[in-house]
Amino acid sequence: MEAATKTSVIAPAISPDEGSAGQAAGKASQPLVESRPERKPVRVRQDDRWKIFSGTANDVLAKDICNFLGLPIGQVKILKFSDGETYVQIEENVRGADVFVVQPTCDPVNEHLMQLLFLIDALKRASARRITVVMPYYGYARQDRKDRPRVPISSKLVADLLTTAGADRALVVDLHAPQIQGFFNIPVDHLFASPVLVDYFRKKQFPDLTVVSPDAGGVERARFFAKKMDSALAIVDKRRVEMDVTEVMHVIGDVKGRTCLILDDIIDTAGTLVKTCQALLDAGARAVYACATHAVLSGAAITRISESGLTEVVVTDTVPLREAARQEPKIVVRSIAGLIGRAIQSIHEETSVSKLFL
Repeated sequence: MEAATKTSVIAPAISPDEGSAGQAAGKASQPLVESRPERKPVRVRQDDRWKIFSGTANDVLAKDICNFLGLPIGQVKILKFSDGETYVQIEENVRGADVFVVQPTCDPVNEHLMQLLFLIDALKRASARRITVVMPYYGYARQDRKDRPRVPISSKLVADLLTTAGADRALVVDLHAPQIQGFFNIPVDHLFASPVLVDYFRKKQFPDLTVVSPDAGGVERARFFAKKMDSALAIVDKRRVEMDVTEVMHVIGDVKGRTCLILDDIIDTAGTLVKTCQALLDAGARAVYACATHAVLSGAAITRISESGLTEVVVTDTVPLREAARQEPKIVVRSIAGLIGRAIQSIHEETSVSKLFL
C-alpha cells in the first residue's frame, strides 16, 4: 500500500452543555429563614457524540468550520494503493455519535465522490447514530435532466449513491437547480450563500446598482438578490452553441451608466461570465462586478477573468482555489465556514435552519 494522501479529518467536538451552573440561593432577607448552601458549578462536559470528519477535497474549509464551532477535527486515514484504489479508515470511536462529513465533490470529482461514499460506509459500519453529508459543492448538479437522447440523469444517480452508502441526511449549498432536492429520499437542508455575498456588496454602497442574471435559469436567484440589495434587475439572454461554449445574444433591462453585478451559482470556464460582462459594457454599463458561490474555475477561466473588463469577481470557499486563482487580484474569496457551521449546529441541536436564510 502506498500512501498518496493522508487526511487529517475532523473530529468531534465540544458541545458545551449549558446547564445548571451557578449558585443556588443567597441568604434571605428574613433573619428567621436559613440560607441554602452554595452549589458548586457543574463541570462542562465534552460532547463526544458530535463529530465532524472531512475528506481531502476541502480540508481547509472543514477545519475552519470546526474552529468556528470549537470542535476538534475527526481523525481519519485516507490512503491510495499503487493501482489507484482508495483506502479509508476512521481512527476514533463513533459508536452512537451524530457525525457530519464535509466533502465537496470538486475536481477531481470522481475521486472525491468515492472518498465520500467510503467515509459514509465506514461510519455506518462503525455504528454512527446519524450520518449527515455536508456537500458545499454538489458535483454533477448540472446533469439534472435528459436534455438529449440516451443520456443519464447523473445528479439523481449521485443522490441515490449517497443514500445507499448510508447517509441519513444532506446539507448542500446553492444547488444548480433547487429541484435536485427531490432526487434525495432523505432530508435535505439547502443553504444559500446569499447572506455572505449580500453583506460584502452592501458595504460597497453602489448608488446605481443593477443585479444581472447571466441566463434565464438564474432569474429567480438574481431577483431574490436584487430585492435584498434594493437594486434593479436585468437579464442577459444567452444561447448555448455547444458544450462549454455559449453565445450572448442581448441584454434585457436598462444598464446604461449603471454598475452591474452579475450573479451566478457556478463559475466554471468563465466563458459565459466574460461574454456577459462584454455585453453589459457594450450596452453602456459603467462597471461590471461578478459574484458566484462555487469557483470551479476550470480550463482557461483565470486567464479569461484576468483579461476581461470585470472589475472584481467575488466567490466563496466551497471549492478550494488553485494557486493561480489565489494570486489573481480580481478574485476575492469570502468564507462560508460560519454559515455552514451554524447550520451543522442547528441540525445537531434539532433547531430550525431557516433562520440562516436572508
